[in-house]
Amino acid sequence: MSASEQASETLPLPSSAAPSQAVAGSELSIDLGALAENYRFLANQNSDVACSAVIKADAYGLGVEQAAQTLWDAGCTTFFVALPQEGARARAALPTATIYVLNGLFGEECAAFYHSHTLRPVIGSLAELEDWQTYCTKVGEKLPCALHFDTGMNRLGMGMAEAEKLSRSLGETDENGTILDDCTVSLVMSHLACADEPYHSLNTQQLDRFRAIRALFPDCPASLANSAGIFLGPDYHFDLMRPGIALYGGQAVGNHPNPMKPVVTLTSRILDIRYVPKDQSVSYGAAQVTKRESRVGILSAGYADGYLRSAGSTDSKTGAHVWLKGYSAPIIGRVTMDLIMVDLTDLPNGLAKRGMKVELFGPNIAIDDVAASAGTIGYELLTSLGARALRHYLPA
Repeated sequence: MSASEQASETLPLPSSAAPSQAVAGSELSIDLGALAENYRFLANQNSDVACSAVIKADAYGLGVEQAAQTLWDAGCTTFFVALPQEGARARAALPTATIYVLNGLFGEECAAFYHSHTLRPVIGSLAELEDWQTYCTKVGEKLPCALHFDTGMNRLGMGMAEAEKLSRSLGETDENGTILDDCTVSLVMSHLACADEPYHSLNTQQLDRFRAIRALFPDCPASLANSAGIFLGPDYHFDLMRPGIALYGGQAVGNHPNPMKPVVTLTSRILDIRYVPKDQSVSYGAAQVTKRESRVGILSAGYADGYLRSAGSTDSKTGAHVWLKGYSAPIIGRVTMDLIMVDLTDLPNGLAKRGMKVELFGPNIAIDDVAASAGTIGYELLTSLGARALRHYLPA
């Protein structure tokens, strides 16, 4: 008998009947009802304008299939992804939705993939447009696409000269949009760079530039407002709003109260509580030293779960906080791959117990506050969420 056969006889196999919660170090709760409410709230900012949803990056880490279906049920019919493979996943979940690919067309050889999955590329250059038109000619269909124009982001998008050139080639309008030589323009769009700062001068500059571009395509639907742009007011809404981060509970506008409902809650269990004497270091690098005898809780989560390492604490930098039983507690020391240490000293003695669940972010600890402690934004924290946490989807 081989060693592996002997081991299989002597060692018990894992029990498939064991409850998954019993073996989960961290849990991620995704409130699909809150996601639907956030969509309806944003759509109601202008009932005369259609509202789409950005579901790129696996719906900002929430799961594209679950998020897409929830948003569809809430009334959304137009979606944006970043990459064609994301579009294919979204198409499998939403057979009849309109799906745009923000990163455009990678080349003529990719066009068949877009066509087979009924995806619409967001065209950001004349070279991309030529590839799309060549493919449309080859298959004999005037397939729809969006035209992306740069109004101040200096990222993707064509300029005013290209807009003027293309506007001279416009033909009649059908149910999919306006005919442009061998394809159809179903949307004209741009992207705001500073909408999260409502009084930034670039916002009005971009608005004026986009109005001038839109005037060249009078029969094409137009879109400018991202999440923060929606809150800039109706002048920015045009025909289609494109919220992303706000759908998922993130703060779209800086230094303003966040009106969105939290969608994601990350919790972790306390593995152990230990007493650390004064003047002792905690975690890697001895980056933080106790100023008093301290009660330190060890949590079963870390940066491998998507909780950013930079959210940790040092003697010179205050880190993020966690929440348990009505109390906030600060992280102490560096966040490690699998563990986080928190200072429980100021909590009532005996409140925290081994096995207790602690909120890392959610309704009591805003995800944007954790992100700020890590020197970043809620977008990065959401899209960094790892696959180790046990996921729960609360129904809409």
